[in-house]
Amino acid sequence: MAHEAVFRGRGVAKFKGEGEALVTGQGISFFGGVDPDTGKIREGGHELLGKDVTNRVLVFPKGKGSTVGSYVIYQLRRNGHAPAAIINVETEAIIAAGCILAEIPLVDRLDADPIAEIRSGDWVEVDGTTGFVRVKRRVPRH
Repeated sequence: MAHEAVFRGRGVAKFKGEGEALVTGQGISFFGGVDPDTGKIREGGHELLGKDVTNRVLVFPKGKGSTVGSYVIYQLRRNGHAPAAIINVETEAIIAAGCILAEIPLVDRLDADPIAEIRSGDWVEVDGTTGFVRVKRRVPRH
């Protein structure tokens, strides 16, 4: 039986998307850290190394690195490897600009810590217009 939870945050990129969650407690640098041709995390030492962000709801604390990261997010969209949505604890300009350019829903400042509340494999619906995030949990939380 699926358990659901609904969270509210700040909608940053006003689009809608859904997909299976890919969650990390580490920041992500899209410039150099994500391959725009494959959608795979390639940053050495990252806990998601080798994981594919394509069509996933990517949940991470915040972005890091170069402003070129915005363009890499846009390249991911053009190459068919964009995430379905992004949820940050607190986003910043690089991620926000990239998501707006690539039309990827982006929500941050949830009323609960998304890193603690969402697990990889959960099905997540993100509404960047309202800031609502609906999580269909695969494994109930105790």
